[in-house]
Amino acid sequence: MATRTSYEEGNAGTRSEGVTRAVREDGRLLRSRLTSEQVWQAIAKASFAVIGYVTPRGEPRSSGVMYKTVGRRLYVAVAPDSWKAKHVAASGRVAVTVPVRRGGILSLVAPIPPATISFRGTAVVHPPGSPQALSLLKELGSLIPVERQTSGSIIEIVPEGAFVTYGLGVSLMKMRDPVAARARVPVSQEGRT
Repeated sequence: MATRTSYEEGNAGTRSEGVTRAVREDGRLLRSRLTSEQVWQAIAKASFAVIGYVTPRGEPRSSGVMYKTVGRRLYVAVAPDSWKAKHVAASGRVAVTVPVRRGGILSLVAPIPPATISFRGTAVVHPPGSPQALSLLKELGSLIPVERQTSGSIIEIVPEGAFVTYGLGVSLMKMRDPVAARARVPVSQEGRT
């Protein structure tokens, strides 16, 4: 049995009543029981992500960041003179991948890769001292060290389109089957505000 491997073919899934359906090349539909709410819960439990962005010269960059969710948005504290602050502000677009640890104690002895949640989104950089940044400080708490709370910028990320997941909501054994381990789950309406 052949499976789809290209990005374009991977987008062939359809959505019905908040449930993702992945289409295999043999024409069979595989129904994922993964919901938007389950994906948001996994994102809220995690605190590390990799964000991708493009420099003003069109060069790709990625950075590991600590984040916190508030509602259906992710917030990242950065130095105002950092590449992240400058380049994300210039384009307003990011790609995000959140690794989700799997395997519990078994992951200490066996090489179990994390599950992943990836998405694209719009991003706004709130400069230090701005009303938006100041109002978020209470929500972000420990994300920003006390000595940087008045001098740090905050990147606000709003996911768009669909979450593309791998290994979320499936057993560890099913993670070995790319067709069974992948899902496309729509970002809920709350995430599009």
